[in-house]
Order: sequence, then C-alpha cells, then structure tokens
Amino acid sequence: MTKSAAPLLNCHTPGLIEAGCDEAGRGCLAGPVYAAAVILPQDFYHPLLNDSKKLTEKQREQLRPIIEAAATAWAVGVVTAQEIDEINILQASFLAMHRALDALTVEPQHIIVDGNRFKPYRTIPFDTIVKGDGKYANIAAASILAKTHRDQAMTQLAEQYPCYGWNINKGYPTAAHRKAIADFGPSPLHRTTFRLLK
Repeated sequence: MTKSAAPLLNCHTPGLIEAGCDEAGRGCLAGPVYAAAVILPQDFYHPLLNDSKKLTEKQREQLRPIIEAAATAWAVGVVTAQEIDEINILQASFLAMHRALDALTVEPQHIIVDGNRFKPYRTIPFDTIVKGDGKYANIAAASILAKTHRDQAMTQLAEQYPCYGWNINKGYPTAAHRKAIADFGPSPLHRTTFRLLK
C-alpha cells in the first residue's frame, strides 16, 4: 500500500483573506487561456483536492461543483487567442489571472500564484509558489476550476471546428492536432504566434 500524500495547506498567510490563482491552457496551440482565482474558507477540506494534473477528468468534474459551492468567492478569467498573439502567452496568463481577481466578489488581502512569476495586482501583496497547486488548497482549487472551465469551452468550440479534435485534445499540441492543422490549415482560434507545425 502506498503512503497517502500529506494534506494540502489551506493557505499561505493564515488570518488573511487569501486568493489562490492558477491558469490552464498556456501550452495549447488553439483557444483561449483560462485562469481562476479562489478564496476558500480556512477550514475547507476535501480528500480528493490536488493539483488538477494529478486528477482524472472525472475527479476534476466531481470537485468543480464542490469547490464552487464551498468557496468564499471564486471567479474565472479568459484571454482570447487573438489577445495571446498580441501580448504573448506569459502576459496573457497574467491578464487572465487579473481578470479572475477582478471578478471576485470578495477582495483578497493576499494572493498566492502557482509558478515563479506574476505581475502585481493592484497593491495587494502576493507570493509565487513553484508547484503551489500541489501544496496549497486554494491554488489546487483554482487549477481545477481553470482546467474544467477551459475544457468545457474547448469541447463546445470543437462543435464549430470538428476537424481539429478539440473535444479530445483540448487544443494541446498532439500529433493528431498538428496533422489536422497541416491538412486543413489553422482555424481563426489558433494562436498564430505559436509554432503550429513541427
């Protein structure tokens, strides 16, 4: 029997209203980048909660309504493929997080972000945490909301552009996705500043 992982920490700065932020879709060839900001109650716990990449699609979909119902506040920000091409994917990831923070119904006193870079948001103090989605519950929750909301959007967009298989690959650079780009050319939702073909 494998030893179970240590539970995630609820927050980085106890006593403050803290938002966790993460993004999804940064490495995709098509579609928007999504980010989520989540403020959880200090006593929130769910045994499945973890970095979205370590969960199955079924587990993520199971957790999404639980997180959305239990969160003190949550929001999702979106930056389009056209905007990504205009400002680059790093800046677009920051912008998506800022849009998510803008949409929160509760203003955080502190922000923690998965990764090692972030663009300051207003005057709110923040910390960047490498692999934070596997350490802090609020970042893990943000990773799940960003991923599930983006996957849902890409599945819907696949109905408009069925040849690319976005319902399966969600816009990521799979061999089948690149072959479809080679066969049919890029769609209006492809990121033209990315290397679409090898």
